[in-house]
Amino acid sequence: MRLVTHEPGFPLAKFVGTFWDCTDAPPHSRERILPSGTIELVINLREDEIRIYDAGQPDRCERFPGIVVSGTYARAFVIDPTQHASMMGIHFRPGGAYPFLGGNLAELANRHLALQSVWGRPAVALRERLCHAATPQQRFKILEETLDAQVRLSPEHPAVALALDIFGPLGVGETVRAVSKVVGLSQRRFIQVFKDYVGLPPKLFCRVLRFQHARTVMDETATLSCAQLAFSCGYYDQSHLIRDFQEFSGLSPTNYLRLRCNRLMRNHVPLIG
Repeated sequence: MRLVTHEPGFPLAKFVGTFWDCTDAPPHSRERILPSGTIELVINLREDEIRIYDAGQPDRCERFPGIVVSGTYARAFVIDPTQHASMMGIHFRPGGAYPFLGGNLAELANRHLALQSVWGRPAVALRERLCHAATPQQRFKILEETLDAQVRLSPEHPAVALALDIFGPLGVGETVRAVSKVVGLSQRRFIQVFKDYVGLPPKLFCRVLRFQHARTVMDETATLSCAQLAFSCGYYDQSHLIRDFQEFSGLSPTNYLRLRCNRLMRNHVPLIG
């Protein structure tokens, strides 16, 4: 098993968190991917297909070409982890995919889309180039050059950029009403613009970030009780934490802790039940 990551330089670092290249074939037949509040571009280098399963009906799947956009999810979805025998992708920052995909990213929420539907034939050509590259470093260079050629001159909406700064990486900052006043938009208009650029409404987006923060704290400090975890991560109480955890992951915190070890991709957990 291998995971190689690369952080791009300026100006792409403003939009992209990491490039990743993975070879991972775990023994379980299904794997749950937890929502992160961000968009991902995923490329299967081994076969020209990506299979996505519904967490509620894990025997049914949608089949996509081998290069897809994974929209901003607010719930877990399921994959066949054998696809990770050779896979790579781009992990965009919140709102960072807009310059490369455009349009209304709320339409991509909780779904996948073939990149060819957005880019046309260049998406197919990009996957072909990546499949022929010999090393992860060569593939990262191809992705970086491709995104450099795609980015627009003025890709950000200033209200969205300011709101993301205010919400912060933990999603526990100001209320949506307060932020809409700061950015100078009505609350309704602010919510719509935020959805267009990020993919989720701001309140739901902040809940996903808070869930991810709690998950990370659990990974790093398994000795905390649920009550301590809830307090440290900005939840009202232990029940509030458990409800959000169940909604976003399909798991209780206890089950998550049991499954969290020995994972190459930290946002992935084996499917149970």
